[in-house]
Amino acid sequence: MNEIAQVSRRQAYAVFTEWRQSFLKSTFGLKLSAGVLLLLLWELVVRIFAPAYVAKPTGIIAVFPSVISNPAFLSAAGSTLGAVAQGLILALIFGTVAGLAMGRIPLVERMLRYYVSSLYAIPMVAILPLVTLWFGYNVDARLATVVFAAFFSIAINVTDGARSVPLEYLEVAKSFRAKPRHILFDVTLPAAIPYLLAGVRLAAGRALVAAVVAEFFIAINGLGYYILFNSRTFRHDQAFVAVIVLAAAGVGFEYVTNWLTRRFLPWHRRDEKTE
Repeated sequence: MNEIAQVSRRQAYAVFTEWRQSFLKSTFGLKLSAGVLLLLLWELVVRIFAPAYVAKPTGIIAVFPSVISNPAFLSAAGSTLGAVAQGLILALIFGTVAGLAMGRIPLVERMLRYYVSSLYAIPMVAILPLVTLWFGYNVDARLATVVFAAFFSIAINVTDGARSVPLEYLEVAKSFRAKPRHILFDVTLPAAIPYLLAGVRLAAGRALVAAVVAEFFIAINGLGYYILFNSRTFRHDQAFVAVIVLAAAGVGFEYVTNWLTRRFLPWHRRDEKTE
């Protein structure tokens, strides 16, 4: 019996050791363990040191279903995400045109490059008072802030992409007597799409931040004002649900962008892996 028990213990230990090694080698397992550890630490610190109204994981989980199904929250989420989508579309159009012009037309580049780089470095909070003077304390000011935040990332990246077009592409197009607009939109733009996608990734994050900051400042309906109002009324768990939704929107956009890159630009990803 003792020998059988020892054999069983050795087998169990071997199984446990194999499972532990496979778990440690798994990227998902490490991410999951780190997340659970951080949540436990957060819960413990808040329960011991913080007041009762401070957000903690168990409180957020408890209020999550009711907040997500609340019409006021859904209206705020729709308002913010809709403004971000509209601003990104406008920034994508104007930023792409400006980037192509700066990348392929030296005169335009010399005229605009300095101003684009300077305005890109300005914090969004600094321009909000001016935006509200120009557009008023309404949704137009939020949209203008989102466009301002997203435009420059796209324009700068498209400029770099337009400059990096292989010379042989342009020579072949010119040899077939392609018109300048065809070279710009049929040759330069497709070659600059990887740079454009990189700019859109940066612009999406800046657009989310701009929308929330504008709602803080202007006090209009949206997730930013929802977070501000619930924080000031000591309902931190409800406020943190809005933070989670904003984070999920950013991560979701990143996944969509990566999927579009893999779907329509597989050669670009292959080049990255070989490098």
